Amino acid sequence: MFNMERTALRSLAVSVIQWFDVEYGAAGLAAATDDSDRIHWLRCFSLVTLHLGCIGVIWAGWSRTAVLVAAALYWVRMFAITAIYHRYFAHRTFRTSRFMQFVFAVLGASSAQRGPLWWAANHREHHRTSDTAADPHSPVQRGFWWSHAGWFMSTRHLLTNYERIQDFARFRELVWLNRFDLTVPLALITGLYLTGAALQQIAPRLHVTGLQIVVWGFFISTTVLFHGTCTINSLAHLIGRQRYDTGDASRNNFFLALITLGEGWHNNHHKYMSCVRQGFYWWEIDITYYVLKVLSWTGLIWDLKPVPAKAYHPSEQLRHASLATER
Repeated sequence: MFNMERTALRSLAVSVIQWFDVEYGAAGLAAATDDSDRIHWLRCFSLVTLHLGCIGVIWAGWSRTAVLVAAALYWVRMFAITAIYHRYFAHRTFRTSRFMQFVFAVLGASSAQRGPLWWAANHREHHRTSDTAADPHSPVQRGFWWSHAGWFMSTRHLLTNYERIQDFARFRELVWLNRFDLTVPLALITGLYLTGAALQQIAPRLHVTGLQIVVWGFFISTTVLFHGTCTINSLAHLIGRQRYDTGDASRNNFFLALITLGEGWHNNHHKYMSCVRQGFYWWEIDITYYVLKVLSWTGLIWDLKPVPAKAYHPSEQLRHASLATER
């Protein structure tokens, strides 16, 4: 009995430490992957807390400033996920300097969707095994809720598969950020609270408080961001149209492209995953690509990989090939 209690307490302590150091006790977690589909509620308590934090609006109230902060942080961090975590770390669709790589990674980490190496490694696995039994989050195989959020919380996917992300795992700063992935979100919460408290003192007419800015700017904004991102794992394999035969259920969905800044052109992406642009035609809105194109004019990023001419209808291939050459 005493040994059982001691084991339970040790497991509790390890899980708490893993909130801050996700690789603490990594050997033990790796050995536990036989229980792979079990939701590790204690280890994922921060995700549960994220959702519970939205209830704080009852006490914090709202203001126009708080809502604008929430909206701004949603769009900025959605860009960080789509452009940086996805198109850069997962697919290397453009190049940048080591310094900007780290700055971009920090911005991506503020989304509270784990570290850049963990995120990219799982996404590469998704493309390698798309909609098969080995896919981390296939709605075809495991249903909507598993693909949307369950996989994210399972024991199987708590650790980073560094074999899948060796090209970026050689950068120590990225490995550190990946391991201590709560550092940036906690810093963001602190900064939001201090900003709100300062505004309460210097601009009382805004009716803002530190708590209010945290609830709207972090908890509500990040929760909506989380589910917006997850729709690509779930809904983009269930609802929409397929332009290309990719051997999986990936689909193009205009609405999802709007809320994710271009990721909804998922079937396009699964066919030509190395392209920096996912909306291939002018009517396929891809805001992430537009911003990346502007950034390339500043010299902060370069070598944006274009859509190949063969992606288009034969009657349009020559025109698109010449456009790619001009760019």
